[in-house]
Amino acid sequence: MFKELYLKTINLAGHKSSKFFLGIMSFIESFIFPIPPDVLIIPMTIARKHEWLKIASIATIGSVLGACLGYFIGYVFFNEIGVKIFELYGVDNTSFLKDKMSSEGGTIAWMTLLAIAGFSPIPFKLLTITSGFVHFNLFYFIIVSLITRGSRFFLVSFLIGNFGSTMKKIIEKKLLKFSIILSIILIIFAYLIYKFLIDFVN
Repeated sequence: MFKELYLKTINLAGHKSSKFFLGIMSFIESFIFPIPPDVLIIPMTIARKHEWLKIASIATIGSVLGACLGYFIGYVFFNEIGVKIFELYGVDNTSFLKDKMSSEGGTIAWMTLLAIAGFSPIPFKLLTITSGFVHFNLFYFIIVSLITRGSRFFLVSFLIGNFGSTMKKIIEKKLLKFSIILSIILIIFAYLIYKFLIDFVN
């Protein structure tokens, strides 16, 4: 079933309305859909290399808007809808989440988890819904989502648009490792900026 869905998604890349489908897919992937937007971004960018910037922008905007809906689901309808989405991904224990956020360093820890999920293949949807459930700061949520999802999609589009099918093979084989390494770099960079701003204010 998953493979069939994957193949159908790839076929959308050649459709005349592929940008529309990319926006919709990026939107719903942020709170329920299992196939990541990269599956459309890569073949679309290979076919239209000069439009890599537009393709990445559509994916980023759709993903962040979908993340906001995921946040809303978690904030208002977690027990009615959020739990069922969690169950689809084999997660049935959510009782520890609020304790995690209320613990010392909870906000920074949650921003780190959100950043990793936003940039890497880890299911982003679980963090968007949970962020609403634990009432994570909405402003931080949108900023982290925008930076991490944008970084991922723009990087993939740029590499494919400028280096073609060779880069496609590398990204497909090393996406997880590559994403984790870059996520760590982004998190360290964000933490240094955070510390600088705190020291500056104080």
